[in-house]
Amino acid sequence: MSEELVASVDAPVTSDRIADDLAALGVERDDTLFVHSSLSSLGWVPGGAQGVIEGLRTAVPDGTLVVPTHSPQLMDPAKFSNPPVPESWYGPIRAKRPGYRPDATPTSGMGAIPDCLRTYDTAVRSDHPLYSVAALGPDADRIVADHPLDDGMGPASPLATVRELGGRVLMLGCDWGRNTSLHLAEHLADTDAGRVESGAPILVDGRREWVTFTEPDYDDSDFAACGEAFVETRPEDAATGTVGNADAALFDQPALLAFATEWFETNR
Repeated sequence: MSEELVASVDAPVTSDRIADDLAALGVERDDTLFVHSSLSSLGWVPGGAQGVIEGLRTAVPDGTLVVPTHSPQLMDPAKFSNPPVPESWYGPIRAKRPGYRPDATPTSGMGAIPDCLRTYDTAVRSDHPLYSVAALGPDADRIVADHPLDDGMGPASPLATVRELGGRVLMLGCDWGRNTSLHLAEHLADTDAGRVESGAPILVDGRREWVTFTEPDYDDSDFAACGEAFVETRPEDAATGTVGNADAALFDQPALLAFATEWFETNR
């Protein structure tokens, strides 16, 4: 961690403090907890990402932790935007990029905490090459099982299984654009989102294959407006506070999905 981060805090944010702050926020020991996070926002944590995970495990010793372990670096190169690549590169990238492996493919854009949790020996990770999740706890196998290629954040995805389990969403120092559950609400809403084709490399019987699949034209541009409206109108289903130095929010996921589905239908 940087010298600036050390200078910005009065004391280290230990795993025990993280667990205590989570309990004060309302996290319960048997929660199914879908966690979105920013490590740097928490302050100086001994052990870094692993220290945060140990604090989370202390807070939910009888529950299940779930994190997004997306790998957008495997998407069709025609969709690269940050940065884009020359069209002449598309073919070689599609032909030679390694196939997705749940045990090895790193996350991208998800932060250090999900990338650390996926390496725990008792963690499991779903099979979607772009939209995987990793889970740790008694319901982990159920959550990651049978992740379909089509509609990877839809009604048959791990996001929906978290809903079936009455899960909660924890946001640690990150904005609503990171709240993956709202993509499930896009599926549930009766809107004209349109369908797009995506592709990625996977391994089939040990051999690399390029596969294509379809999904809605996902759009997170209004997630912040939707989330802020949810917190304002459904305070009984949302708690806000701090964990370490991070702004934190805890939501009932089924309630969030019900609200967001209606909100998208009204506002899109």
